[in-house]
Amino acid sequence: MPTTYEDLPDLLSRMTGAEKHGPAATSTLDALWVLYERVLRIAPGRSEDPARDRFLLSKGHGPMAYYAVLAAKGFLPVEWLDGFGGYHSPLGHHPDRLLIPGVEIGSGSLGHGLPLAVGTALGLRAQGLHDPAVWTLIGDAEFDEGSNHEALAYAGAVGLERLHAIVIDNTSATHGWQGGIASRFEAAGWSAVTVDGHDHAALYQAYTLAHPGRPHAVIAQVEPKN
Repeated sequence: MPTTYEDLPDLLSRMTGAEKHGPAATSTLDALWVLYERVLRIAPGRSEDPARDRFLLSKGHGPMAYYAVLAAKGFLPVEWLDGFGGYHSPLGHHPDRLLIPGVEIGSGSLGHGLPLAVGTALGLRAQGLHDPAVWTLIGDAEFDEGSNHEALAYAGAVGLERLHAIVIDNTSATHGWQGGIASRFEAAGWSAVTVDGHDHAALYQAYTLAHPGRPHAVIAQVEPKN
């Protein structure tokens, strides 16, 4: 079973038929690997454990990197990658939580991941489960959807400390943000930091930065897509 970062390109190469989503895979691969390798408290066999951390992929249009990381960490058989996007394959062009072990939500519709993560964090708080962390990965273009602005404003106002957002910033958003994406989160009461989205050490430091009483956003800057 592959378990190292160096194995990931080979896993990605097994998935064909959605090359238009290749840039989405390369832009998220490092952020996902560092999260699953060094931060998330989740493992195969713990997918239903109430104490597990939750990861919600909002950037679901390009799930190839997500599938590669899940395979590398043992959540799904590596052989599944060969059938990616096929009629009988559980690995669709959008993730399906009912078919893929370790997947928390079905995603691909822009703007839903952060609101769902807010709801997940609120639900855990209501159940008295204050330890599990909730993470979501979103694309910068998703900020063209108003649902994200409502979600980040609410999360900051109620101090959802266990909520974390990773924003893949490849400058593909229609509007952009004066002062950068981090400033938008900070204005809503979040902790936010901007890092090189391919620098593993910087990503880990950003992921584990203390942010008492506030949700936390990591803006991972990557090269713009062609």
